[in-house]
Amino acid sequence: MLPGLSPRRRRRRRTLRFVLAAAATVLPSLVTASPAAARAAGFTASCPTTGFVSQHYSAGHDGIDIANDYGTPIYAVGDGEVINSGPAQGYGQWIRILHPDGTVTEYGHMSQRDVVVGQQVTAGQRIALMGSEGQSSGPHLHLRVRVGTSTDIRGIDPVPYLEERGIGLPCTPGSGPGPRPAPLVYPVESGRVVSARSADGRLEVFAAGADGVHHAWQSQVNGAWSEWESLGGPTTAELAIAPNADGRLELLALNGDTFQHRYQTSPSGGWSGWESFGTGGRYVAAGANGDGRLEVFASGPTGVFHRYQTAPSSGWSGWEPTGGGPAAGRLEMEKSPDGRLEVFALNDKTFQHQYQTAVNGAWSSWGDFGGGGRDLTVDHNADGRLEVFASGPVGVFHRYQTNPAGWSEWEPTRGPADSQLTSDRTPDGRVEVFAINSNVAMHMWQTGVNAPYGDWAGFGDGGTEVAAVTNADGRIEVFGTSRAGVHHKWQTGFSTWSEWTWLNSSSGPAVT
Repeated sequence: MLPGLSPRRRRRRRTLRFVLAAAATVLPSLVTASPAAARAAGFTASCPTTGFVSQHYSAGHDGIDIANDYGTPIYAVGDGEVINSGPAQGYGQWIRILHPDGTVTEYGHMSQRDVVVGQQVTAGQRIALMGSEGQSSGPHLHLRVRVGTSTDIRGIDPVPYLEERGIGLPCTPGSGPGPRPAPLVYPVESGRVVSARSADGRLEVFAAGADGVHHAWQSQVNGAWSEWESLGGPTTAELAIAPNADGRLELLALNGDTFQHRYQTSPSGGWSGWESFGTGGRYVAAGANGDGRLEVFASGPTGVFHRYQTAPSSGWSGWEPTGGGPAAGRLEMEKSPDGRLEVFALNDKTFQHQYQTAVNGAWSSWGDFGGGGRDLTVDHNADGRLEVFASGPVGVFHRYQTNPAGWSEWEPTRGPADSQLTSDRTPDGRVEVFAINSNVAMHMWQTGVNAPYGDWAGFGDGGTEVAAVTNADGRIEVFGTSRAGVHHKWQTGFSTWSEWTWLNSSSGPAVT
């Protein structure tokens, strides 16, 4: 159960889960329909959203209501042109899409619209987020289908319309015969040790020592590790890693004097040498835009600057100021449920954030997010809501999105004081947080999907840095560093862990 929800919202969540489970058992025959029937209908459809049909088409209800939580993504049923997108009486907001067969699908009550009039959309493209605007008693999508563009004619029943095009309700976006929405590419956490999966699923890990950057990789998917390889490059660096649109990983390394990068020359392949990426700074973070272009943020004594690819997997812009940001701030990036990047920056006095005002678009001004602290980690819940953790002298606090535009207040979780933080998601979608300081390592996890957290539990001895990543099979693997080298620990089951051990036969670089 999400902290801060009213009793009414909690009851609605329990009711929603019960109805969804019941619907899944009594309606399996509706999940797919004949591809031949879909072709005969003019186009193959995509699932409009997740949820259950809370009100069917009838003489008194022109369309169907699909209920779910605030912020649930809504997708275009088929290819077409957006002919309406804006305020509408009764709906609060609506979107209408004209399809090549002359039919119009109509979407209402959204909390956010992502498309504009005249825009061409494709089946399965995200167009909005679910809300409860207008004449509505709770968050849902009102889906109406008309034969023709006139709003004076009554709609037809959307259920058989979708069935004829290959989609039964309830449905899951990405299932069925229609196009699948592209999955969001979430940023990887930055720090002195970073890890990401190559295109073939093998993990790669980089650790920054006093003599430069060191590199190891899994010799097979979910498998054992290579020996450490010394790469040189910036010494005692802060690192960030991100995937190019073509699948090649890109590594960035920054210290007070030097900023360099290197990249895979082919997906899952070898690496280039080091190349200059700018002058020195303090911290770095990187992530992929919705269109695949990488964007890099770096902090220094005068604030935060950024640089971005001018085309996917291509060249880079020059460095540009972001309009402020905490001086020498620790940086992390995440991706909002609609695909917009968001940047969080923390120093010992200030915590701020800024976000893209549209997918692949411009950035907001920096906004206050809290007081100063030691370190931060940002992750996303299974429902897409962002969650931020920050450490300080009295432990770890967190703050989470209550809807696509709103945040909770800061709440204490206890945990290790002045710790380094990282987080990732378990195979069932629960967020797990890891913290390490010079004395102890601990972790805590959500007791259910999108739910509150349990108590902190011991995870090992102290160290200097921590990073978490998921294997191709979904198991979390955690890297912990110290002056002795780099250890790792991994899930052996749903809730069981290995012991801490070296990655291979050597300790790897000392990380101070």
